[in-house]
Amino acid sequence: MSDGDRSGKDAGPDDFVIDKAPVGRLPDHVAEFERLRSPMFGLAYRLLGSAAEAEDAVQDAYLRWAGVERESIESPRAWLAKVVTNLCLNRLTSARVQRERYVGPWLPEPVLTSDGALGPLETAEQRDSVSLAMLVMLERLGPVERAVFVLKEAFAYSHREIAAILDVSEVNSRQLHSRAKRDLARPEERRVSNPRQLEGLVESFLAAAREGDLSGLEKLLTAEVTAWSDGGGKASAARRPVSGAAKVARLYAGMFAGAAQVSIRIGEVNGGPAVIATTGDALYGILGFEIVDGRIAGLRAVANPDKLAFLSRQLSRSGWPAGS
Repeated sequence: MSDGDRSGKDAGPDDFVIDKAPVGRLPDHVAEFERLRSPMFGLAYRLLGSAAEAEDAVQDAYLRWAGVERESIESPRAWLAKVVTNLCLNRLTSARVQRERYVGPWLPEPVLTSDGALGPLETAEQRDSVSLAMLVMLERLGPVERAVFVLKEAFAYSHREIAAILDVSEVNSRQLHSRAKRDLARPEERRVSNPRQLEGLVESFLAAAREGDLSGLEKLLTAEVTAWSDGGGKASAARRPVSGAAKVARLYAGMFAGAAQVSIRIGEVNGGPAVIATTGDALYGILGFEIVDGRIAGLRAVANPDKLAFLSRQLSRSGWPAGS
């Protein structure tokens, strides 16, 4: 379901079709769902790479939760994880077909993570689990492999728990996890700096791009840096990746030179610092960074307006409206 199809146009991850009274006054089954809703949204988002689809999956899980006999549920967390995971597995098959037809590079929907929307991101590993780079890499996996990897790596489920969620054996769960880790192995070791150091690198990139300092930009980039842009055919964006430090430096120096009417800020998106661009009262796009050994190895720009609706609502709720 697209955002344009929603009856609650401004709905977000905190807005379900239930009574919005304080949790303490909600019926017990609703209050219990509310306590688990955030991790279930985080699970669905990691599985789907789409905030809108994750919202729909969690809402569908709530409808099932509301209609089940409470006595039949031994562990609400396990029950909901199973329902959400299987709803996502059903969606992944059709999503893959849609992404094969996508105009230009496909990138995940960006999510503001400073508000805890995707759960705690206290370690480098947790931040990496929701990075745009990782979510793109997860597209390499089959649906069940992806589910095993996410449940194990991002949520620390045991193979016994994963086996129960996916209706597979523990041995099969271990095999799927090992295969997923092998398929996702990166050619280089990633040494992730602390968030403050990463933000400093992004600030340096932004300053050099605004000044048109090609030499300064190239020094911040790895030799093999690649830039992807997702406009989805609905916004101006390169339809092919751009690779190489010199080409990427020219691309972003030219882009920022022609962006005088665009307001630029840095915020935490998908677990790391990102450039957030607004124009007038609208969110124009975001630019996320992949850092390897203190240099920028990848840049991912999302300009497709359909993919910015969720983040725009988050910014508005946080008191950081798009046009301010």
